[in-house]
Amino acid sequence: MTGAGRSGLLPVEDALVRILAAAETFPKDVEMVPVAEADGRVLAGDLVALRSQPPADVSAMDGYALQAADTDPPGKPLRLIGESAAGHPFSGAVQPGEAVRIFTGAVVPPGANAVLLQERAAAREGTVCSEITLAPGTFVRRAGRDFKAGEIGLRAHLRLTPGRIALAGAMNHAEIPVFRRPRVAILATGDELVAAGATSAPDAIVATNAFAIAAMARAAGAEVRDLGIARDTESSLNAAFDVAEGWPADVLVTIGGASVGKHDLVRPVAAARGAKLDFYKIAMRPGKPLNFGRLGAILLVGLPGNPVSALVCARLFLMPLLAALQGDGEAGADVGEPAFLGRALPANDERQDYLRATLTRDADGRLIATPPGDQDSSLLSVYAGASALVIRPPFAPEATTGSPCRILKT
Repeated sequence: MTGAGRSGLLPVEDALVRILAAAETFPKDVEMVPVAEADGRVLAGDLVALRSQPPADVSAMDGYALQAADTDPPGKPLRLIGESAAGHPFSGAVQPGEAVRIFTGAVVPPGANAVLLQERAAAREGTVCSEITLAPGTFVRRAGRDFKAGEIGLRAHLRLTPGRIALAGAMNHAEIPVFRRPRVAILATGDELVAAGATSAPDAIVATNAFAIAAMARAAGAEVRDLGIARDTESSLNAAFDVAEGWPADVLVTIGGASVGKHDLVRPVAAARGAKLDFYKIAMRPGKPLNFGRLGAILLVGLPGNPVSALVCARLFLMPLLAALQGDGEAGADVGEPAFLGRALPANDERQDYLRATLTRDADGRLIATPPGDQDSSLLSVYAGASALVIRPPFAPEATTGSPCRILKT
């Protein structure tokens, strides 16, 4: 393991770089999906417009299609020769001294070069007069104004938002190429764990970390398989690893057993199966004992067992990893935001802190992040009540109330 500081702890930024580098070399399969089902997927290739939008000159308003020269000066009566509605264009052409009743979205007939707004028109007995002088192009949406056939409308590696899906459909794509969703297997470990709702001993812990990690992975676009709870035995862990490999998983996330204690068996069991560990200690709080490596075709992410540590590490490392495995061009982007502290904070040590915090606005509209005093990594209730994490760099000096800070929304 390289890149660690004098304490043997790897900086957060270096850990993320190494995780994303592993994702970069990971095979990424491409599949075609209906555009209506592509929400949240990542484009695997540039998308070229198969048609122009609009395909012809169309009216931006309800009114009258005419030649702009016939409105200078205003008041000249023009003969109404027909109507153009969306889906029902006028079949003829507009000559000088003529006009066609037209509606929003309808094709502007040949010969016409402007649309007179109906509120500025006086129509009577088969004629219409303009109250104003129009310039050519008034209220006309030119063909190809939005995009033209043959143009690249969406670039590869973009995540598909509702707006981008609408654009893909408008470009006349019924199916689009996207990267396959990564398959994520999640394994909770520990003799103390019990399933939610089960009758348990006083010292038991309900295994709910997997629920949260699964929700985060699905939100990041992954397919998820919960492998349940593995006991602190080699046989139990090996059985779970067998299931992950047989699925096959792209990523195996283990929760707990990531440290170096007597009962922390995840690393030695994985190593015995041929796993190569890249790093296992991060200069951060909470979440120092984070494992990352590879077992054959599977990427291994070993999260700490403490609830908040697991969730913070998943937010910082697992979600960008899953984005990168889908070819997301923004997988490594800094998504932090500026804010101001709602309370004073002491100086920090060598580990980067991620303090749970609530968000409010002050009288000036500034975003205020207020961390509660108790930041113990076992306090899931504090995490659930937080809206963001205040990022405190290593060796940050004391900070007073109102000081600028950087946050990561949860």
